[in-house]
Amino acid sequence: MTRILKQTSIMVASFFMLFSITASAVELPDFTELVEMSSPAVVNISTEQTSDKNEKRGGKLSPEAEELNEFFRHFFGQKPFGGQQQPSPKQRQRNSLGSGFIVSEDGYVLTNNHVIDGADVIHVRLNDRREYIATLVGTDPRTDLALLKIEATDLPTVNMGDSDELKAGQWVLAIGSPFGFDYTVTAGIVSALGRNLPSDNYVPFIQTDVAINPGNSGGPLFNLEGEVIGINSQIYTRSGGFMGVSFAIPSNLVMSVVDQLKSDGKVSRAWLGVIIQDINNDLAESFGLDRPAGALVSRVLPDSPAEKSGLRAGDIILEFGSEVIEHSAELPYRVGGMKAGDKVKTLVYRDGRKKELTLILESRPDDPQLFTQTQQEQNRLGMSVANLSKEEAIKLKIDNGVVITQIIGGNAARNGLQQGDVITMLNSKDVDNVDTFSKIIANLPSNRSVPMRVIRDSYPMFIPFKITE
Repeated sequence: MTRILKQTSIMVASFFMLFSITASAVELPDFTELVEMSSPAVVNISTEQTSDKNEKRGGKLSPEAEELNEFFRHFFGQKPFGGQQQPSPKQRQRNSLGSGFIVSEDGYVLTNNHVIDGADVIHVRLNDRREYIATLVGTDPRTDLALLKIEATDLPTVNMGDSDELKAGQWVLAIGSPFGFDYTVTAGIVSALGRNLPSDNYVPFIQTDVAINPGNSGGPLFNLEGEVIGINSQIYTRSGGFMGVSFAIPSNLVMSVVDQLKSDGKVSRAWLGVIIQDINNDLAESFGLDRPAGALVSRVLPDSPAEKSGLRAGDIILEFGSEVIEHSAELPYRVGGMKAGDKVKTLVYRDGRKKELTLILESRPDDPQLFTQTQQEQNRLGMSVANLSKEEAIKLKIDNGVVITQIIGGNAARNGLQQGDVITMLNSKDVDNVDTFSKIIANLPSNRSVPMRVIRDSYPMFIPFKITE
C-alpha cells in the first residue's frame, strides 16, 4: 500500500511539473511568424565616405576601428581610437553602420540620422540581397531620424503601430544588423515609457531590455502584432556592450517627423523660449506646492513667445494644453509637437495661486542665439538661477535677489554655493532679478575674486566669488 501511494505521489508530482512547464511554454510568445512576416521590410544600411574626411578626424582607421568609433561616438560622445594624420590619396571607404526599414511600397526608408550622418553615398540592401543607392530626403538631428528614398516599386513594408498604446511589461522584438550580422532577432519587454535623456529633449524614449548593439541603430522595434512601435536608437552602457538598457524612438513621434520630411525635407518646431528645471521636494515646499510637480521656469528669454504671452521666471507650468506636466522633461517634446501660431492654454502656479495663460507659439529659430547664450552662461557659472517667488521674498524679508535652482558644477561648486542660496548682491551691485544678474555676470572679470552676498537658511553672508575660465 505504501509503495502504491509513493508511486501515485510521484505520478501526481510529475503531472503538475509537466503542467507547469507546459503552461509556462504556452505563456511565452512564439516570434517565428512575426519574424517571417516582417523581415523582408528590414534593410541593412551602409555608407561610403571619402578617406580625407576620416583623416581630418584623426587619420585613416581600419574598418573595425571605424565601427567601434561610430559606436563610441553615438553612445558616449567620444572615440577611443585616434591615429596620426597620414597623407593619402582621396578614396572612398565603405562601412556597414546600421539598419532601417521600408515604410512605403515606392521606396521610402527610415533610419537614424547618426547612421548616415556625413555620408557621401548611402547603400540600402534588402532581405533578398537587392541593393540600391539611396537619396537622402531629409534629416531631423533633434530626434535622430533620417528619411531615405530608393528607386523601386512594390516593396515589402512594415505596419506602423500606435506607440501611445504601449505599456511597461509588454513583449517587443527587434530586427537589425548588430556588428554586421544581418537580420538578427532579439526580444525583450518594455521596461519604461517616456524616458528623457540629457542630450535628447524632444524624444520621450521607450526603454526596453532588448539586446541592442552597434548596427541595430535605425532598425524597427515591433510589438506582438507585428507593428513597428519604435526605432532602436541608443543604449546605456558602462562596459561598452549591451547592459539591458536600450532606448527606442516612439512610432507616433517618428511618423509626425516623416510627414514633414516628405513634404519639406526638414522639420519645423514650435518654440516657447524658456529655461526650465524639475521641481524637488524642497522647491515644492518653498513655492507652496502640495507635492513636486510641473516645470519650473528659471528664465524667460527676451522677445520670446513666452515673454510675449506673459510667462514669468518663477512660474511653474502644471498643464500645457490638455496634458498634465509632471516632470520638466515632458514640456520640450510637448512644445516641439506643436506648430507655430498654435494658441495653447497653459495652467501655471504663480505667487501661491493657479493662473491660466494662453501661450502663442512661434517657429523655433534655426540657431536661437539667446538660448545659446543662456546655456553658455549656465556652463560658465556652473548653476542656473530663477527670480524669487513672492513667498520666498516675504519669508526672507527682502525685495530683490535670485535663487539658485540648480548646481551644475564648475565655478558654483568651487565657490561653495548651494541649491537654494539666494544671491542679493554681486561685485558690489544689487541683484534685482535674473536679467540684472545676467548683466552683472557678463561683465565679471575672470580669475579674480569679487564679493557675493548670499542668504542661506535665512542667514546673510558674503563669500568671495571667482570665475575660473
